[in-house]
Amino acid sequence: MNVFEELDQWLRRKLRAVLWRQWKRNRTRFDELRRRGLTAEHARLGAGNGRGPWWNAGASHMNAAVPVSALRQPGLVRFAEEHRRLARSS
Repeated sequence: MNVFEELDQWLRRKLRAVLWRQWKRNRTRFDELRRRGLTAEHARLGAGNGRGPWWNAGASHMNAAVPVSALRQPGLVRFAEEHRRLARSS
């Protein structure tokens, strides 16, 4: 894995952690996870686990609820893809 792929992974996790912090209460977290397609049981376990934002950002419930495609919609660029594209054009 190169440095751009590692940076992409870190950035996605950081954005998921920001979302987790924005969903301040367990009920809000549960509702958001359900709205994003998780089962009630999976959302309940994820929302009420008592762990911190960074841990939750790397957990399966957040990766399922906020996939890479959801992060790319607002225009997030993947550094690894851009690096490959620029390397080919040179």
